[in-house]
Formats: sequence, structure tokens, C-alpha cells
Amino acid sequence: MTLQDLLGTELPIIQAPMAGVQGSDLALAVSNAGGLGSLPCAMLGPGALRSELEALRAGTDKPFNVNFFAHTSPVPSDAREQAWREALSPYYSAFGIDPQTIPAGGGRTPFSAEAAALVEEFRPAVVSFHFGLPDATLLQRVKAAGAKVLSTATTVEEALWLEQQGADAIIAQGLEAGGHRGIFLTRDMSTQMGTFALLPQVVGAVKVPVIAAGGIADAGGIRAAMDLGAVGVQLGTAFLLCPEATTRPIHREALKSPQVRHTAITNLFSGGPARGIMNRVMRELGPVAEVAPEFPLATSAIAPLRAAAEAKGSGDFTPLWSGQNASGCREIPAGQLIRQLAGEL
Repeated sequence: MTLQDLLGTELPIIQAPMAGVQGSDLALAVSNAGGLGSLPCAMLGPGALRSELEALRAGTDKPFNVNFFAHTSPVPSDAREQAWREALSPYYSAFGIDPQTIPAGGGRTPFSAEAAALVEEFRPAVVSFHFGLPDATLLQRVKAAGAKVLSTATTVEEALWLEQQGADAIIAQGLEAGGHRGIFLTRDMSTQMGTFALLPQVVGAVKVPVIAAGGIADAGGIRAAMDLGAVGVQLGTAFLLCPEATTRPIHREALKSPQVRHTAITNLFSGGPARGIMNRVMRELGPVAEVAPEFPLATSAIAPLRAAAEAKGSGDFTPLWSGQNASGCREIPAGQLIRQLAGEL
């Protein structure tokens, strides 16, 4: 089965959902150009989610994907939160921020019955998940609404689990990928592989279609992934400079600078492992801090530092998400990028 047969798209290209740097405009541009546009929903409240779904429904008659997180919300730890704020205290002092005024919280919510009701109402062609899958009852509601279900695997074990739980296709996310790792069965980062090591192992282990993600930036990478058994690819970093993306100016400048070639997996911005361009806070605290609270609880304490630094034109505390291969990141409309890739294929 081809990806086009499975999802109803013209091309075997999915735009990765990228929370914080895009909304429905990017998804619409990609879907209307023949790819599968994706809307990240984990940071949207019910009202904002409805508004974005209305925009997608009004803007295209092509398939689109809505993406949710399926993480289990951790139990907050006052001691760990306090230790994290103490680690950040020199920066609070430098910016004149009183940490006592910063509320706790994560800012990212897992898929819920309320979100499932919106899926049932708008009936998107595709619903994808990061960090596993929701519970069986919610998953069945998504499937009953007619959506194809995708989810991310970072290991063969995760791919097998997703297949057993009913995923219609699996996104094999290599270590090169920008943004959050979809890892969910373990916290052991030594299990994580590069795309072209992971992909053939997942293809060989499961019977459902497999989509490759991570470090793919051009037609050559797409062909290589499909030669290894992928039915299609998911690209994220390539779209970050498109005008339809909401990537901030500081982030855009970093993507266009030599520093884009130096990325690392970090947990400083959310508590979960995610790949971004190295910046000051990653260098000074180390990309991975054991003291950081679990995903997504690290977010609130560092957010005021990001805001204060960005107000001064600095990305020192900004999550500059990027994959290891930003060579396909172009300042052109997303639809044009999709058509160029299609032409090169």
C-alpha cells in the first residue's frame, strides 16, 4: 500500500506537526499542494482548537492531519520544581525576575475526551499522536470518526507496541529529527537510532506501513527512505523558514546561521528530550539536566527567561528546534517547496 492510498494524498510527503512554530496556515499550504499538512494541537485549548479546525475545513477539501500528545501527565514534585528553579536562579537575578511569581504547570495537555469530541465533529482524514497512543476508549472514538491513526516510534519495540494497539501506520523517527522525541516506552536515550538504522528494522518488524522521519531534507533523502521500505516521509525542519510558519525572527536567524549545524538533544525547555540548536542555556547548564522536572513540567520555570531574553533580541533561552539537516530549509512558500520536492522526485 502506498501512502497516497492510505491517506488520500497526492504525494508521499507529510509536514511534521510543530507546536509553537505553526498553525493552520502551514498545514493548509501543504495539503493544498498535494502533501499532508499537519496541525499541532497539544498547546491549543478547546476554543483555539475549534478555530483552527474550522480554518482547515474552510481552507481545503484535501486530507489533513491533526496531531495530539498522548503522554501521561506526571505527578508534580515540589522538591524537584524547587531544585529546578534554584538551578535557574542566577538567570532570574540577571533579568530581575522573582521566581515566586512564576506559576507551575506544563502548557501541554494529553489527548482528552473533549478533544475526541472535536475529532468526531470535524472528522479529519488523519489523526496522529506523539508519545504513544491514548487509551483504548479514546482511540476507538478516533477510529470510529473515520480517521487513519498514525503515531511515532523511536525504537522497534515502540513500533511493535503501536501496531499491536491499532495504529494504521508508524512514523519511524530517527535521532536526527528536530523537536521532541516521540520516545515513550523507555527513558533510556541509548536506545535511540539514526533514521537509516531505525527505518529498515521497523519495516522488517511490522506489517503496517512505515513513514520515515528525521534528517530528510530533499528528494534524495526521500528516495533513500523509500528504497529502505518507507511508504513516505515526514519533514519538519524544511518548513521552518516558509512564510506560513510562525517561526520567530530569532529562531529564523539561527536557522540561517552556521550555528544550525550544532544541535543537541536537550530537556531544558520542557523536561522531555528534544533536538534544538545549541544556545547559551544549553551550553552553561548542559543540554540535559537531571534536575529538570519531567515533561512537560520544566516549561513554566524557563518561560519567563525566554520572554525576557527575546525582548532584548536574544535566543539564549529559546528552544530553537531544528533537525540535524537543515539544508532543505528554504525561505519559499510551503506549497512551492512541496512542488519542488515533487518535481525532483
